[in-house]
Amino acid sequence: MRAATLRSEAASKNWLPKIGPQISLTSLGSVVANLVVDQVLFDNGRRKGEREFAVADVEVAAVSLAQDTNKRVATALGLYTTAAQARENATLGQATLKDMSHFEWVMQERVKGGVSDMSDLTILRQKLSEIRADYTASVEREATSLSELNAMSIQPLTDLRGVPDIPVTAFAGEPLIVVRAKAERTRSIAAAKVERAGKLPGLSAGGTIGEGSTLGLNIGSDQLLGLGTKASLDATALAGETANRKLRQSVEDSNRDLRRLEQQISAKSRQAAEAATLATQAKRNLDIFQEQYDAGQRQVMDVVGVYETYARQQQSQLALKYDVVRLRIEMAQIQGVLADGGAI
Repeated sequence: MRAATLRSEAASKNWLPKIGPQISLTSLGSVVANLVVDQVLFDNGRRKGEREFAVADVEVAAVSLAQDTNKRVATALGLYTTAAQARENATLGQATLKDMSHFEWVMQERVKGGVSDMSDLTILRQKLSEIRADYTASVEREATSLSELNAMSIQPLTDLRGVPDIPVTAFAGEPLIVVRAKAERTRSIAAAKVERAGKLPGLSAGGTIGEGSTLGLNIGSDQLLGLGTKASLDATALAGETANRKLRQSVEDSNRDLRRLEQQISAKSRQAAEAATLATQAKRNLDIFQEQYDAGQRQVMDVVGVYETYARQQQSQLALKYDVVRLRIEMAQIQGVLADGGAI
């Protein structure tokens, strides 16, 4: 970014005359030093094109910086989201583990008393082992994500809590790929102007100042004219059309991505609300089964089955909630609103 800015500053003064020394050794063995001056009078828009190119290059560098920064913030938010979800999963798993351990104890006592079959206790212990493994995996996933996040941060974020709130919509900002395509279009057109001007003759005034001063007008070009010059100029003129097509493609791609994310966010939010309702219903069913069990109308495995349904609904609701957060982060990254470009 700094390099592009310096190049733009240098190009902004390219209309000024160029001055430089000229030192030569004469045939008599004496050294002659002159000052060479060159001032462009007409260059078919080359100097202007160079200035436009340099300015557009700064814009491209700025968008690249914004894209990199937004990507880094999105990565950090993704790690934190994974850690937060794993933490909540671990909390649910711990509660489930406690309740299922109680059911195991009840079943174990019933087996000892000859009321229940050993196969039911074996199944219950297998379920308990699976719950314990899921709980351990959630704890490890939280630790891994926080370890990566702390490696990116200037201070530890282990104690950070809460769910990331990304209030973004499809119209929160112009997608960065579109902004970049616009800047690249301007740069491509400017580069085409410079290339075209280099193939056409220009007019400049210049000479040497000093011993044997000479001043005059010069006509010339960087390349010699030939039979293929017209075709070459026509090819250069297509740069604008190519850049416009790339811009339209970028707009189409970004709009498609934003609409996809918008629909997915809406669908996941609706599914999360439905999962919350189902979890509430499952809790009511569990309470009913628990009361019937206490009254001797239900078996332990009946209550265990209903409890598993309740636990699955809680996990489903949690997964959908964090799916929405991840989709919002992705949308915000596309639009470049995760980091303030002006502050950068």
